[in-house]
Amino acid sequence: MPSRSQPSAASQLAHIDGGLVVSCQAPPGSPLRSPAIMTAMALAAEAGGAAGIRANGPDDIAAIMNAVALPVIGLNKVDYPGSPVYITPTIADIDPLLAAGCRLIALDATDRPRPDGVSLRSLVDHIHAAGGLALGDIATAEDIDQALAAGVDAIGTTLSGYTVATSVPADPDLALVAELAGRSPVPVYAEGRYATPVKAARAREHGASFVVIGGAITDPVALTRRFAASMPESE
Repeated sequence: MPSRSQPSAASQLAHIDGGLVVSCQAPPGSPLRSPAIMTAMALAAEAGGAAGIRANGPDDIAAIMNAVALPVIGLNKVDYPGSPVYITPTIADIDPLLAAGCRLIALDATDRPRPDGVSLRSLVDHIHAAGGLALGDIATAEDIDQALAAGVDAIGTTLSGYTVATSVPADPDLALVAELAGRSPVPVYAEGRYATPVKAARAREHGASFVVIGGAITDPVALTRRFAASMPESE
């Protein structure tokens, strides 16, 4: 549990409004995958002017929350057989985040089957009962109404392009951002393929309350791969 007292979940979400959230996550197998390194990433993001951090797993989240003064959006990526949902899919995956002191909990809010048939509403209610807020990651416009009906406190485009067996688009889903902004009574966040400051600014212009940037800032493996692929072949 973080030693420093945390502001209320509502005040943390309000603090992020209008700003940049940096996603400090490292996939399995990455040389950066450790709480110490993700904490260093979060400190660098804080020094650079980020308004918040998005992080995965209770160990990383607890370490980051002890080190930075920014709100932390926490999630817990867990794979379950028979379910495509892996972003904070069950109550058992929520509880370690709450125990770490996190009160902004991101979870999959798509209309897809969850492990053991658990409902999105029950997950949101559990977060609310602990004094937290639920941030719903969706994929399509069809997800909007059921996510809002479940009581999410913010809704974002995190999973757009990542829930079907097709290639991931190169550009962010600004159309979904705009549709969310036009239909949602809760804050909207943009996430997914915002590779440049210009694209992030466009998300705000389309109605996003805040923008989450991950690999474009915190994935040197992917960044190096892009540059290496651009090198002309030797003659």
